[in-house]
Amino acid sequence: MTDTADLTATDALAAIRAGRLTAAAYREACLDRIAAREPVIRAFAWFDADLVRRAPAGEGPLAGMPMGVKDVLDTADMPSQYGSPAWAGHRPRSDAACVAAARAAGATIIGKTVTTEFATRHPGPTANPANPKHTPGGSSSGSAAGVAAGFFPVAFGTQTAGSIVRPAAYCGVVGFKPSYGTLHRGGMKVMSESLDTIGVMARSVADCALAMGAMSGLDFGAPDAKAARAPRLALVMGPTADQAAPETVALLERAAEACRRAGATVTPVTLPAVFQAGYDAHPYVMNMESAEALGWELADARAQISGVLQERLDWGRSQPRGTLVEARAAFAAARAALPAAIEGFDAVLCPSAPGEAPEGLGWTGDPAFNSLWTLLHGPCVTVPAGAGPKGLPLGVQLAGRIGDDAAVLGWARWVQAAL
Repeated sequence: MTDTADLTATDALAAIRAGRLTAAAYREACLDRIAAREPVIRAFAWFDADLVRRAPAGEGPLAGMPMGVKDVLDTADMPSQYGSPAWAGHRPRSDAACVAAARAAGATIIGKTVTTEFATRHPGPTANPANPKHTPGGSSSGSAAGVAAGFFPVAFGTQTAGSIVRPAAYCGVVGFKPSYGTLHRGGMKVMSESLDTIGVMARSVADCALAMGAMSGLDFGAPDAKAARAPRLALVMGPTADQAAPETVALLERAAEACRRAGATVTPVTLPAVFQAGYDAHPYVMNMESAEALGWELADARAQISGVLQERLDWGRSQPRGTLVEARAAFAAARAALPAAIEGFDAVLCPSAPGEAPEGLGWTGDPAFNSLWTLLHGPCVTVPAGAGPKGLPLGVQLAGRIGDDAAVLGWARWVQAAL
């Protein structure tokens, strides 16, 4: 029998509506799990159980659902510290737009989850619930770990390179980065204007569709929808194919074969050079735009920025302005080329991460298999797909064209069932 704290959001909300579970009992089960495991997992940047218990009963499609909020998104009733000592104790007056949308849909914000420094490199203290000696990934570290540990069924993440998909894969949960701009970034500590995207992490694809639909008003597909046919998938290792660990190469081969056995066509596709150029441009856009975004911090709080981030921001500032213009143009060219590159396919099947979560908490892993799909601005989702040689979770990623969010989520559900 599934412990109450481990229920998916869709199952828990169905039980609440049917009278088999109360929202209060569900919330208490999550709070009990937090009390038991948070001393080891350390998913929260800020948490107050009494505040959670005092939260009014919400109304709407997410009524009764506890939700974690990555601490680069503002909350009016909790500190927003962006993973940086420069912002310690900061109290915004308002919620971020996406947090306000979640509350309007009935969700209960259960706490602020640990992010790497400004959602960049320098990691926080969060550990991977599958093995606390390993990183949960980043930058949405606390959100991924909290969902995996049973602290909350759904959480916000943000992605600039691979900060939703990679930690979700490392922690064995579902991570969904929607099409760029789907959730409004008002009240977010934005770093890269061209890349930053707000999404969600959850225990099932259906949970992601439910939460995204409730917050955006868009159709992300019915939670129990069944595909009318098997998909046509493009198997893409991308410009970083040589960085895939043996377990990832084997995983993609197994996933492709499982999909074929279930009726799908899976065709290896090599992307043209324009995608390599886009991928190569990613560090320039990310770091040059982040240096602009942190202009105040660099001028007035430089000593409170980590050395590794200072180095990246200084590098970004040292680049000629024309480099950023050219890099953005490379992004645009890659986006324009995607429809033709995957014409005739329903979605792209690709790795979620190079391999298992690295050991230690000092490095959150490499976004080598995420940056391209982030800059292309289309939807991408990782689903759990077994374990690697050390017993840590692995995931496979489905990606698609801008606006194909509901379809990509549906095909991800299909692929997960095939696996």
